[in-house]
Amino acid sequence: MFPTLFFKLKAAGVPVSLREYLSVVEGLSKDVCGRDTEQFYYFARTALVKDERYLDRFDRVFSEVFKGVLGEAGVAAVDLPTEWLMKLAEKHLSDEEKAMVEALGGFEKLMETLKQRLAEQEKRHQGGSKWIGTAGTSPFGAYGYNPEGVRIGQEESRHRRAVKVWDKREFKNLDTDEPLSNRNMKVALRRLRRFARTGSRFELDLGNTIRKTADNGGYVDIQWQREKHNAVKIIALYDVGGSMDDHILDSKKLFDAMETEFKHLVSLYFHNYLYENLFSDMRNRYQSRVSTWDFLRTYSKDYKVVFVGDATMSPYEIVYPGGSVEHWNDESGQVWMQRILDHFDNVIWLNPQPQERWGYYQSIKLVRDQLEDRMFPMTVQGLDDAMRALA
Repeated sequence: MFPTLFFKLKAAGVPVSLREYLSVVEGLSKDVCGRDTEQFYYFARTALVKDERYLDRFDRVFSEVFKGVLGEAGVAAVDLPTEWLMKLAEKHLSDEEKAMVEALGGFEKLMETLKQRLAEQEKRHQGGSKWIGTAGTSPFGAYGYNPEGVRIGQEESRHRRAVKVWDKREFKNLDTDEPLSNRNMKVALRRLRRFARTGSRFELDLGNTIRKTADNGGYVDIQWQREKHNAVKIIALYDVGGSMDDHILDSKKLFDAMETEFKHLVSLYFHNYLYENLFSDMRNRYQSRVSTWDFLRTYSKDYKVVFVGDATMSPYEIVYPGGSVEHWNDESGQVWMQRILDHFDNVIWLNPQPQERWGYYQSIKLVRDQLEDRMFPMTVQGLDDAMRALA
C-alpha cells in the first residue's frame, strides 16, 4: 500500500523523491503517527509535498490509495454508494421544527455514532432521522438539517452546522492546472524573488538580540535590522480594452498580486500592441501618454518586462505602419517591440486566452515568434514557468 502511494504520486505529477518516501517509512517504523489514518495523512503530506501547488493532487491520490482504511476514532473511510446520496428530495424545516431536532451531544458521541451507523446500515435512506441519507434530520448525510452533524456527499454548506465534512478538499484551487486566483498568483510570483534589506530599521533581529542578551548576562538588548524586500524590478504592461474586456477579472487579480509581491513595480498600459506611446491611465489616456522613447530612456535594462494581453488582433496591427486601429502609426508594432527586446534583458508575455485557442490566431503566432516563444498562459503552471523564464 505504501509503495502504491509513492508510485501513484509520481504518476500524478507530484515531485516526490525516493529519499522522501524512505523518510516516511522510517517514521512509520518509529510509530510517529500510531495507527491513526488522519495523523498519517498529515505526516505523509508534510514529508512528501514540498510545494503547496501539489496539495490537491496529494489529497486525491491519498484518498484513492487509502479508501476504506480506518481513520480517526476507528471510523472507516468507506465509499458510500452513490445511489444512497442522490438528492431526490429536500426537506425544508421551519425554525420551530429545527429547534426540536436535538444534537447528539458532542464530537466524540457524534463520531462514535457514525461508526455504528456505518457498521449497521445496509441500504440507502431518505428523509429519516437516524441513518446516513438525504433530506432528513439525521446527523449524517446531505441536504437535510441537524444542528451538529457530518456532511457526506453534499457539494457545499447550507446551514453551516457540520462539524466534519467527509469529502472536503482544502487545496483544490492550488493545483497547477487550475485558473489563477489571487492567492495562487502570489504563490507563483514568489518564484521571482531576490531579497535585499532596505527601508527603515524596525524589524526585529532575533538572532542578534539573543546573542547580545546572552553577552549582557540576561539583560534584554533588543537589536533591529532593516526589513527584507524583494529587490527584483518589474515593469508590467497591460493591454486594456477591446477583446481584453473578457479578461478584466484575471488582469485585475494579477495586478493586485504583483502590487503585493514587488516593491519595485511600474505599471503602464497599451491597446493591442506596442507603438510610440504607452499610457499611465487608460481612463484619460490622451492626457497620460508616456513616450515609448522616454520609457526606454527612463528604465534600465535590468528591469524585467511583463506584457499582459490576449494578443488577439489583426496581423496588420503588428506588421504594417498605419496598422493600429486607433491612430496612424508611422512605424509598425513589430519595430517598437523589437526596441523593447533590444533594450531589456528579460521580456515575457502572459496571455489570458486559453492556450488551446492560440493556434487559431495568426496575431498570437506573430507575437510568439518575435518574443522567441516566451509567451505563457495565465494558469498557475504558466505563471510559474514565466517566473522561471524571468529569473
